[in-house]
Amino acid sequence: MTYSILSQRVSRYLRLFCLLAFLFTSGLAIASEHHGQVTFNGLPVPGATITATQGGKKFVAISNEQGSYSFPDLPDGAWKIEVVMSCFSPVEQDVTISSNMPSIKWELKMLPLDQIIAQTKIIKPPPVLPPNPSVAATPGKIDAPKPAENAAMPKPADTSNQQSSDGFLVNGSVNNAATSQFTLAQAFGNTRKGSKSLYTGGLVLKLDNSALDARPYSLSGLDTPKSAYNTITAGLTFGGPLNIPHLMPRGPNFFIQYLTTRSSIATTDSGLVPTLEQRSATPIDPVAQALLALYPLPNVSGTSLYNYQIPILSASHQDVLQTRLDKSIGHRDEVYGSFAFQSTRADGTNLFGFLDTTDTLGINTTLNWQHRFNHSLYLNTGFSFSRLRTQVTPYFANRTNVSGLAGISANTPATPYGNNQDPTNWGPPSLTFSSGIASLSDAQSSFNRNRTDGIAPSLEWYRGHHNFTFGTDFRRQEFNYLSQQNPRGSYTFTGAVTGVSDFADFLAGIPDTSQIAFGNADKYFRQSVYAIYATDDWRIRPDLTLNVGVRWEYGAPITELKGRLVNLDVASGFSAVAPVLGSSPTGPLTDQSYPTSLIRPDKSGVEPRLGLSWRPIPGSSMVVRAGYGIYQDTSVYTGTALQLAQQAPLSTSLNVQYNSATCRLSLANGFIPCPPTTQDSFAVDPNFRVGYAQTWQVAVQRDLPAALQMTATYLGIKGAHGVQEFLPNTYPIGTVNPCPSCPLGFVYRTSNGSSTRQAGSIQLRRRLRSGFTASLQYTFSKSIDDDSVLGGQGPVAAGAVSQAAANASIAQNWLDLDAERGLSTFDQRHLLNATFQYTSGMGLGGGTLMTGWRGRAFKEWTVVGTIVAGSGLPETPIYLAAVPGTGVTGSIRPDRTSEPIHAATGGRFLNPSAFAAPQPGQWGDAGRDSIAGPGEFTFNLSLARTFRVGKKYNLDIRVDSTNLLNHVVFTSWNTTLNPVIGVASNPALSSPLFGLPASTNAMRSLQTTARLRF
Repeated sequence: MTYSILSQRVSRYLRLFCLLAFLFTSGLAIASEHHGQVTFNGLPVPGATITATQGGKKFVAISNEQGSYSFPDLPDGAWKIEVVMSCFSPVEQDVTISSNMPSIKWELKMLPLDQIIAQTKIIKPPPVLPPNPSVAATPGKIDAPKPAENAAMPKPADTSNQQSSDGFLVNGSVNNAATSQFTLAQAFGNTRKGSKSLYTGGLVLKLDNSALDARPYSLSGLDTPKSAYNTITAGLTFGGPLNIPHLMPRGPNFFIQYLTTRSSIATTDSGLVPTLEQRSATPIDPVAQALLALYPLPNVSGTSLYNYQIPILSASHQDVLQTRLDKSIGHRDEVYGSFAFQSTRADGTNLFGFLDTTDTLGINTTLNWQHRFNHSLYLNTGFSFSRLRTQVTPYFANRTNVSGLAGISANTPATPYGNNQDPTNWGPPSLTFSSGIASLSDAQSSFNRNRTDGIAPSLEWYRGHHNFTFGTDFRRQEFNYLSQQNPRGSYTFTGAVTGVSDFADFLAGIPDTSQIAFGNADKYFRQSVYAIYATDDWRIRPDLTLNVGVRWEYGAPITELKGRLVNLDVASGFSAVAPVLGSSPTGPLTDQSYPTSLIRPDKSGVEPRLGLSWRPIPGSSMVVRAGYGIYQDTSVYTGTALQLAQQAPLSTSLNVQYNSATCRLSLANGFIPCPPTTQDSFAVDPNFRVGYAQTWQVAVQRDLPAALQMTATYLGIKGAHGVQEFLPNTYPIGTVNPCPSCPLGFVYRTSNGSSTRQAGSIQLRRRLRSGFTASLQYTFSKSIDDDSVLGGQGPVAAGAVSQAAANASIAQNWLDLDAERGLSTFDQRHLLNATFQYTSGMGLGGGTLMTGWRGRAFKEWTVVGTIVAGSGLPETPIYLAAVPGTGVTGSIRPDRTSEPIHAATGGRFLNPSAFAAPQPGQWGDAGRDSIAGPGEFTFNLSLARTFRVGKKYNLDIRVDSTNLLNHVVFTSWNTTLNPVIGVASNPALSSPLFGLPASTNAMRSLQTTARLRF
């Protein structure tokens, strides 16, 4: 990065900071406003009378349904505030009012029973006076009372306790319309004209068109025309009581929503494809020649970087239906439930023009019942059911047998070293090149059906200052798969076979490594998840609350309905392995007995929880909140079960490496089980433990002058029993195998990983005043781990495929797992979040008094903006060479040199000279996640307004802009390197794409939403 570019970025950020500072300080108006809440035993008390007195000045307010009250314009100074409510003892307190005055919480105490009886005898309700004759009543036929029923004229009202009477008025015990000068017209319920309907609904329409969006960013620099596309979402909502005369006059309340989306999205995809010069090389293997025909010709010239670029168009159709019902049965029971349906049909094209389709269909149903035993004891019972069906159809499925036509052997008893060529799995094998040539790949055919049934009863008990909750959860989960893991196989070319280049190996038809996994297509997984919990929300004092709880959670290891799981029974020191089946779970080597899941259960999932809210200084706005808890991850078994279900002897699974003497692979016959490579590519520790995280947090909140509020937060997380993966018995390149008889070629998964994260943040928020509110938060954090899931990252390169990406989570040196400790992939050291909102026509300075056409045109416009700026996420340098004796690539890292990583030239953002190939007999010393990724910046803005159409209709118009500045932001770098063939000792590294951007965020787009509500 040159000095001029750096100075421009610094100047841009300074201008942004000044803009934020202006937004925070503009429109600030310091004014005194006092808020408070009246409660009894933690519950709000409506109708209480709050009186503020200062000399001859007197202000009165009444608490609302939430027990809250407000004095919007109370002059500064010392005031005496009194809270009065019938049947409660009056409360008085001297309070100093200022602009930064915090809200006060008043806790009332009930009078003894004898005083309550005496008080009710003294207090007389206000009389009902005849309506003001000057106010015309609403027309309507009301039967006149009989003469005998006419009441005598009441006496004047007793004002001995007028404030308490006002409290009764708020509660609705007396109609104040009959006693005040603001007499209301007589009307009943919904018979009055213009009243609000019992039913509500709306229509919504969202539009996004390519004409308003910016052109996708081109990584190759080619000026590609923008494809036409659009997205339309339409929907309707309707709700209210479901009343059917004479059949169901008091039916349940219902709500229904339907949304349909028709979307097409255009992006630009760039890659590196073989040139005409590379294609003309001779001789060429017939299988390679057939697969090479699937690669397009370059369409970008004048650059050695990305030489091919096309627009990619993907489309999707989605329909969503949601319904809800609720019904009260008597005074003690309530039932409510929901039903949701979603159907999605999507298709997408990749760089090679292969069009794959994905269809999903899901339903979700919940049913709940609440029973009230008394005012302090409630029983809640809930049942849930969900089902999701997903079907993926690759481009060549049931259309063209690409592998067979290319000359790759089909896997049959006569030719057992080919790939699976069932019609549903037709297509090419995956090809990966270390030089960055685009990987040839296509989706895998699958038809999966998942189902979950759950029940969750709970009991709520309110006693004194304690709010207890006791409950349990149970879920029964089914995962039904009809798919193969890798039926067509994968080939990786590194140049190690011919000693020329990876593409020369391909033309010769000899891969460096190969992988395959198929057979046992149908899999029926079952799992049960249990939980028991108890919590206590303890309101110790008005200024101190504790939330104490404990939860026990247990997710049973996944089993297969027909026992078709295969793990490896491992001898001491990984000296030997043998398959053990779920249908016969006894280890042939160790003679150990295993459960049918082949993983022993972990029932130690006790999770204590503690939360605290404390106001340390009475009368101060400072609030301290703290918490501690343990949280388990019971979903770790799904990926493990999928691996165990695709192994020999029930399936074909291999990870092998080419060897000219013992394992001669070819494109036609590339899946040969060569000793000492095992025929099973995966194993898991039978004592695998469920990972958990301990979290602790402390936050301090305080009000500041000028309607500001500051919150400082510290968050700590420590994880244990994290997933780790390694390759037993492997050794560095350039070393003789220390144990020729030991098994190779399988990944072993354990639960010995750990992680830690420390984060501190400070937030400054401006409360809504004069239509303006804003928030600014800065977070500084650091996260490190040696966990394959948290820290594992695949090689980021244009030619990377999912299998190679997964291999990057495997430890480099299986004998030194501590060397894997490094930054987590989500470690973002600096993060700044800013939001602001302004609504026009609010406050004296904002034009609230503006009338006429100016008021109608200017008022009620709302602008909302979000700005996110942060440092980059870490990435891992990859030395794309095969681990000796295995078919695994992507787990080896290079050596670091003294060259700076980011001192790059030639359009790159990373310096290839900062890395070198590992020394012979040594593993690479470059750290995992040791490259800083590109920084993050987004600026989104929306503009909205509600237009009132008559008295019953509201039209909401909203325009959302994503990436308003149309600023390109790279999301990751290409970090894969390959050796320069022919250099004997410590060769340099090269890659045409290393240090180039691998992907970008979307450019500017506009979406318009119109919603009609009634």
